[in-house]
Amino acid sequence: MKKLFLLLFLSSILSAQVKFNDYFSDKTLRLDYYHAGTHDTEAIYFDRLFEEPYWGGSLVNLIDTFQYGAYLLKVSDKKGEKLLYSRGYSTLFREWQTTEESKKIAKAFPESVIFPFPKDTVIVQIFSRDSLNRYRLIFTYTVDPYNYFIRKNNEKIYPSFKVHYSGNPNKKLDIVFLPEGYTKGEMSDFKKDCNKFKNYLFRYSPFKENEKKINIWAVLAPSEQSGTDIPKDSVWKRTLLNSSYYTFDSERYLMTEDYKSVRDVAASVPYDQIYILVNSSKYGGGAIYNYYSMTAAKNKKARQIFVHEFGHGFGGLGDEYYDSEVSYQNFYNLKVEPWEPNLTTLVNFSKKWKDLVPKGVPIPTPATEKYKNVTGVFEGGGYAEKGVYRPSENSIMRSFTSDEFNEASERALQRLIDFYSK
Repeated sequence: MKKLFLLLFLSSILSAQVKFNDYFSDKTLRLDYYHAGTHDTEAIYFDRLFEEPYWGGSLVNLIDTFQYGAYLLKVSDKKGEKLLYSRGYSTLFREWQTTEESKKIAKAFPESVIFPFPKDTVIVQIFSRDSLNRYRLIFTYTVDPYNYFIRKNNEKIYPSFKVHYSGNPNKKLDIVFLPEGYTKGEMSDFKKDCNKFKNYLFRYSPFKENEKKINIWAVLAPSEQSGTDIPKDSVWKRTLLNSSYYTFDSERYLMTEDYKSVRDVAASVPYDQIYILVNSSKYGGGAIYNYYSMTAAKNKKARQIFVHEFGHGFGGLGDEYYDSEVSYQNFYNLKVEPWEPNLTTLVNFSKKWKDLVPKGVPIPTPATEKYKNVTGVFEGGGYAEKGVYRPSENSIMRSFTSDEFNEASERALQRLIDFYSK
């Protein structure tokens, strides 16, 4: 039986934030599942539950007040009457659905969601955003926190260290660096890279203005071999997180489908965002909103890749280019607004960055010298030459010839930092 839920996110925004201690304990419950389907079908299949020792998120902002991501997690009380927790996120599966391969075969991806450990029975729901931005319920599961099948035996807990520490994880944005393709003998090199990338992050606004709102952790988790997979070159390495270039047959797209291992290793520390540093000099990286981010740590453009990808993974920012080779087909429906805060189809621009456009700047904005350094509405972005617009002529989300976020993206990032650090 098909059930269509037109879940207007406004209901979540208007819901009062609940008191953490009334409903949750200060640790994490992780629900693993398999996300399977084809180009135009999807289903979620339950796998297992894990108890993790830390809750790194806010104790105040439990209900998502944004509207980002292709999916929405909702955790409600056992009667399904009170919303206790929600988060938007995206997945590798959803990106795969935009590839030609998805039209030919069915495929399953391991995924998971996390939320504070409940004190009583809760109902977990996952909603999928359709092409018209409506949320459709695709998964429901009732969690009994006293179920003795909830696992506690995570075998991938490793030592960790603080790269940058500002205070209580529940009042900070917590980022965890995970090593990929660093052997036991290369852990000292990984530590150096962690400090290097910390410095990279704090070179950019709005992160440099918010150092005291951010913690950065690192997990010392070695791989058996150094490097990562490069399938076209017949390079295969035994690494902890099973990353690979040529994701979706795009040479520079460096990702992993082994999301369970990513979550296992990240559980060594409290975290809000996962960033994987790959021990490789080959150009590449990738990121998915509230999923994970990844960068080839040894590439000469690693700094720009790192910050660009964090714009995706943390900020939900969309790519502002259209002329690069990508694997996606018809990524945006031009009849609705993209959920990404830095892209618009002008369908409902008042909810984007219209208030940042100076008086007298035309909408759309011509790509001329006169408007080169102003916030406007420039056509071309989101992998489309026509119909999708970006906030500036150039930014680090469009090209590495720019070394900063534009005004609309900075504001979106600042709002998220404030949300996590409250």
